[in-house]
Amino acid sequence: MSAPVAEPLASESGWHRFVRDRAAVWSGWFLVAIAAVCFLSPWIAPYPFMAQDLAHSAMAPSAAHWLGTDLLGRDVLSRLLQGGMISLFVGLIATSVALAVGICYGVLAAEVGGRAEDAMMRFVDIVSTLPLTLIVILCTVVFGQNMPMIFLAVGGVSWLTMARIIRNQTREMKGSQFVQAAESLGQSRWGIFRRHYLPNLAGTIAVCATLTVPGVMLLEAFVSFLGLGVKAPMTSWGLMIKEGADIMEECPWLLISPSVVFALTLLSLNFLGDGLRDAFDPRSSRK
Repeated sequence: MSAPVAEPLASESGWHRFVRDRAAVWSGWFLVAIAAVCFLSPWIAPYPFMAQDLAHSAMAPSAAHWLGTDLLGRDVLSRLLQGGMISLFVGLIATSVALAVGICYGVLAAEVGGRAEDAMMRFVDIVSTLPLTLIVILCTVVFGQNMPMIFLAVGGVSWLTMARIIRNQTREMKGSQFVQAAESLGQSRWGIFRRHYLPNLAGTIAVCATLTVPGVMLLEAFVSFLGLGVKAPMTSWGLMIKEGADIMEECPWLLISPSVVFALTLLSLNFLGDGLRDAFDPRSSRK
């Protein structure tokens, strides 16, 4: 009689654990707010982010320009919102690429098994030892500094951890009774993946996504800081931090604003990822 109630209670318990984690909940609301404001920036920004006003260049924060202006007289708040849209967009797209590659690679490795699986995972181990930042820099130098290339380069080096996690969990499910029952009923491998593997991996994928986005954004910011990422007059938080660092003594507000917002966003993503992991990982349950 109690068996049908077990699954809803487990799901409810996980949700209650997440709601009790105030840091994760507030982080989630902050991310929703910052994403909404950034993606609505073309309509709510006080000035066009590329508009120059040399008569008011390098102005400190004032009533007209809440976060000041840069050396070309461009409004820092407007550029901060536009840069946030680019940084978040890079983080989401590159993370989607990393998740797609990591999920497919991990499931395939677990499915083929044997020496092929060992070879595939040894490849992951070898690539993991390489400096991933250097790979991204080389890709942008060879193939050019354009947004699609940044998406592919950053996402293409961020799938390794996901592949390991998915492979390990798929191996565990591969020997479970519900997968064996599906095989005995003649269900295809694609059907098993879609109906059994993917739903049971959804929680892990969500947690990994929230923990991958900050790493991807940090990598993009570092590449942009080196001048190999987003090109002017387009901007991102990483590029704004680079521009502010060059003249931080004369115009400290150009560095403070993007640095604070970027740091808060990364912290919120990490708090949210930790909260999801603790809430929906069965081993984190105390009761």
